[in-house]
Amino acid sequence: MASDFRLKEQLPKLTATIVATYTEHDRINYLGHCPLPNYEVIESILDDLKDIVYPGYRRREGLHRGNVMYHVGDLVDKLHDKLTAQIARALQHDDRINNRGGDCETKTDYEAKGQAIAIRFLEQLPRLRSVLATDVEAAFDGDPAVSGRDEIIFCYPGLEAITTYRFAHELRRLGVPFIPRMMTEQAHSSTGIDIHPGAKIGDHFFIDHGTGVVIGETCDIGSYCKIYQGVTLGALSFPTDSDGQLIRGQKRHPTIEDYVVIYANATILGGKTVVGTRSVIGSSVWITSSVAPSTTVVLEKPNLRVRGGVPDELKPEANYQI
Repeated sequence: MASDFRLKEQLPKLTATIVATYTEHDRINYLGHCPLPNYEVIESILDDLKDIVYPGYRRREGLHRGNVMYHVGDLVDKLHDKLTAQIARALQHDDRINNRGGDCETKTDYEAKGQAIAIRFLEQLPRLRSVLATDVEAAFDGDPAVSGRDEIIFCYPGLEAITTYRFAHELRRLGVPFIPRMMTEQAHSSTGIDIHPGAKIGDHFFIDHGTGVVIGETCDIGSYCKIYQGVTLGALSFPTDSDGQLIRGQKRHPTIEDYVVIYANATILGGKTVVGTRSVIGSSVWITSSVAPSTTVVLEKPNLRVRGGVPDELKPEANYQI
């Protein structure tokens, strides 16, 4: 069927109506001349970082002792340039937001600031790689279904999420705005695991299965901890000031001490909530107050009611303990 060109003539008017909203709702558009951090470049930075941390498992094949120095050197050189540019963009945009400055009207050398932070971040890669090695070991020691460390690096969404988090957390610690959250949200979209880059997580951390895990901004997690799918480490409430505005910067999320295991779908809330060392939190529990060290918290066993269409040994209307 031929298209009706008279209908298409309405498109310029429709376009003008849409553009008019850019003035009315100007807080959800950016029309400045200074470039913002770029999602595609941030994703490429993550790919480069993972190539460095897990050489041979990612994009580049055929690595060996004879060529790995060149390969890593090339990646570090590219990362320096990309990080410098993207961090500079993030710093400049953050200043514009906070100081209400005009587009690109500043004497601040953001490129120099971005380069300094990029170098400081790259200097942390040996340490970050050592920490991530403990996360791989935690997965290997904590999952009897895994055949080896290669499978963890190739396949485990928990390691993918924690790897991205550790990069993002380091950038946030160095004062980089926007980019850390862009990184962790990329991991969130691909793994279903939502870790805020502001959270503090110790070594030997293992997320098993992982889908639906949420770890809030002010959460503190110790070393040798293990959590399962659907766990929420969240805020109990959001304090507001006299004008009803959210008060930011306070601790809102729980503290999880060393050697804690949290099973599937448990919810632990509140900035004053502390789960003590070597405690075990059972599935589907709801916790809003502190748990003493070496404590096990579980729900009482519910009754299972079965109605009809069952074998003789399971009588209809009978209750069974599970």
